[in-house]
Formats: sequence, C-alpha cells, structure tokens
Amino acid sequence: MKAYGQTLIALGACALVAGVAACGGSTPSSSSSSKPPVSSPATSPSASPSTSSAAASEITANWIKFFNFSTPTAQRVPLLENGSDFTAVLQAQGSNKLYSTANAKVLSVSNITPTTATVKYDILLGTTPALTNQTGTAVYQDGTWKVGDSSLCGLLTLEGVKPLPAACSSAG
Repeated sequence: MKAYGQTLIALGACALVAGVAACGGSTPSSSSSSKPPVSSPATSPSASPSTSSAAASEITANWIKFFNFSTPTAQRVPLLENGSDFTAVLQAQGSNKLYSTANAKVLSVSNITPTTATVKYDILLGTTPALTNQTGTAVYQDGTWKVGDSSLCGLLTLEGVKPLPAACSSAG
C-alpha cells in the first residue's frame, strides 16, 4: 500500500512537473543533484532537427525543464505539446507542496524521426526514484522538441486526476 501511495505521489509529481512532457539523452545522466538546472527551451534553427544527437540533447534539456517543479508554469507550458490546453491543470498542481521536489531523469532518447522520439525517464522526488523506467513521447512542434501531451495525459491518468483535461481525449 505504501508503494502504491508513493507511485501516485510520483505520478502526480510527473504530471505537475511535466505540465505535460518530453526529454532525451543517449546515455544515462550521472548527475546527483536533486533538481536539474532551469534553462530556456532549446530550439532548432530550422523547421526540422539537423541531427539525431542535437535532437536528443534538446529533448533531454526540455524534458528535464518541464518536469522540474521549480520551473514556472509559464516556462513549462511552451515545453508541452499543445501546452496552452493544459495551463489550468499545471497551475493547479503547481500549488501543491508535494510536488516541490519532483523532477525527471532522462535515461535515453531513441527512435528519433523529424517529428517524434521515444523518451525513457524516471520521475524523482528529490533524489529518490518515485516512478522508474517510464516511456514517453517527444514531439517536434513549432520549432521546439516538446513533451508529448499523450505522455502527460498518461501520467495524469495514473495519478487519478478527474476529470482529465479535455485535451487528453484527443492526445495521441
């Protein structure tokens, strides 16, 4: 029962942090800090990513920033596919103290195409893994690699959020 509660907490943290989600990296992160650095979203200079390595780096940076609860909602929304559709849920969860230590660790980014990629990640509460080895989707939208809204909707479902944002009904 305790593990189930921790899983729900982690999922809530993911959903809140993600504000709705994506990230990448071809090698596991060895950082021991409890919160990833907050930075501006990386954007590609052209309409499509120039290399898989560059795309994986941008995906990873943006995924980490999105799931870091110290990142203001206004900065997380543009990192989520169709993020403006999730602003209310992100703001509501952002006020929950439980999520204040939530963050993500990207384990890998794979299957990179010009428009999508697969992200393997853990959700952490501080440095403690709360939800491990999750699979999500990064989406290239408006010149930026973003957390796929289907990834966030999946986390919101696991968290038991009801009702789900209307945008989840159309999320891939």
